[in-house]
Amino acid sequence: MFYSFTIQSINPVSIKDTLFSGQSFLWNLYDFEDYYYTSVIDSIPLFIRQISMNEFEVCSPHYEIDGLPLPIFLYNYFSLDIDTNNVFPEHFLRLYPELWGLVTKYFPLRILRQDLFETMITFMCAQGIGMHLIRKQVSMIAETYGERITVTFKGKDIVLHGFPTPERLAAADPFTLSRCTNNNRIRASNIIAASRSIAEGSIDLDSLRNREIPLDELRNTLAQNSGIGYKIADCIALFGLGRFDAFPIDTHVKQYLGTWFNSTTALRSLNPATYLIMDAEARTLLKPEFAGYAGHMLFHCWRKEIKKLRSF
Repeated sequence: MFYSFTIQSINPVSIKDTLFSGQSFLWNLYDFEDYYYTSVIDSIPLFIRQISMNEFEVCSPHYEIDGLPLPIFLYNYFSLDIDTNNVFPEHFLRLYPELWGLVTKYFPLRILRQDLFETMITFMCAQGIGMHLIRKQVSMIAETYGERITVTFKGKDIVLHGFPTPERLAAADPFTLSRCTNNNRIRASNIIAASRSIAEGSIDLDSLRNREIPLDELRNTLAQNSGIGYKIADCIALFGLGRFDAFPIDTHVKQYLGTWFNSTTALRSLNPATYLIMDAEARTLLKPEFAGYAGHMLFHCWRKEIKKLRSF
């Protein structure tokens, strides 16, 4: 038996731009006569179909995720409580009219509120590589260490994999795990160490969810772990903790800060010092409380409109 719900949003929402914008790497698109985006959250298979820009269908053999009815869980997961028309400051259109014309196309992109552990490990895989390879690595980790789930949907059998638990990755062999990290044994060892710290309680994920923690303190706490620098820490905060004020800076963000906003700091090499300077600059350009939300829209816009990239 499958439950089916239609979820409506006051503001437009693009499932494709949301799921394939570099914030999540375990969603895939399948053709079941209609196209459905498919993944596993908390061991629950999900099938999502875009109906219109203001509604989408969700199907699952389970009625709840994490104790919440699917519509309520997914309303929060897709941050449908956020009015994306209010993410940018009021003066943005006046100061950057051409850029406004580009970025407004991506207002239907939503920031996902994802599982914290999955987000942490996912972005530990993301350092210095392209999205296609990130997706491959994360998928291999799920297939090798995650729960195998077989479901029949629309008359087709499909095998899905949930993301592994901290305990499962903590017990992984570094050499075996490195086959999932493009033979990067240092990355594999860092993932095992972080997973072990979480499994043993040295890293308290619940404490990181305290929204009263200043962002710089949260960033520094996360960056104490090997394999997590400022950028990955901010990705974890933005996509795994719902800290929409976190502003991850990578090469693409550095490029658009220089090109669109004339940042002279963006002309310098990216290091911890210049990272913090550009982070502070971004908060003068954008609403501080939504710097990361707007920043990700700009990131996706830059990659698609300027760089013409197709791999997500």
